[in-house]
Amino acid sequence: MPKRPIYITDLDHTFLRSDLSISDFSTETWNNKAESSIMTIATARSFQKSQELLKKIHINAPMILLDGTIIITPERKLIDLKTINKELGDAIVDVGTQFDIDPFIIGVKDKELNESFLYPRKLNEYQQDVLKGYKDDPRMQFNPNNRTMQQNLKIVYFGYEEQLRPLYEEIQKVFGTNIEAKLSPEKYGGGYFLTLLHSEGDKSHAMQKVMEYLGRGHEEITVFGDSVNDLGMFKLAGTSVAVSNALDEVKAVADLVLPHSNDEDAVARYLKNIG
Repeated sequence: MPKRPIYITDLDHTFLRSDLSISDFSTETWNNKAESSIMTIATARSFQKSQELLKKIHINAPMILLDGTIIITPERKLIDLKTINKELGDAIVDVGTQFDIDPFIIGVKDKELNESFLYPRKLNEYQQDVLKGYKDDPRMQFNPNNRTMQQNLKIVYFGYEEQLRPLYEEIQKVFGTNIEAKLSPEKYGGGYFLTLLHSEGDKSHAMQKVMEYLGRGHEEITVFGDSVNDLGMFKLAGTSVAVSNALDEVKAVADLVLPHSNDEDAVARYLKNIG
């Protein structure tokens, strides 16, 4: 019996439309494909938010969440967890203070893997806009002392490139391979964000863990993406597919660049066309 093909897609700017919706066409196409294939996601989103956005979508393999720091099944069975400890987290924050910027911090607050989002004491213009999108989120907590948690999943700086690039370079110099650092443009608001993770908390390491769990090789996977945090998966997967609105550096390493964008159901069109 032939093995079921494996598909892993990013969400924002890849599978989701820019307004975070999923069309009926994408929903139907994905769910039809899930009847004969292994289908899952790799996203910067949390478990709770992914469940909200994908409530009509059938996921039948472990999900890669929060950039790769959590691997968990749709039934909430934990496969892997990669966190930054408080000592390292506070040291990272202290470097950011030298550049006059405080981060958002996402961490694990209890044994049930519920999350806390700590927002900074000082908010630049871009951070203020980001915070507005979370104003009704019960996970948000003010962080007046600018300290991290015992188990930190992500430390994220939002701002503009001229401020974040020097911080990115300094963090790489100070911490080296002890953390994973990614600087990316933020397409929704026009700024940049700097994401800091456990050294093995990125999507590529998480994808390898998922393949070990499934007993399959990474060369058997087709991945879809658009941004910097997808590059590791693109380099490992058997087939890497970029949507037309992907960053140029992502298109450059993709095996295939689709003619359609996320707002044109690019992933679903691809899945439909391959039968």
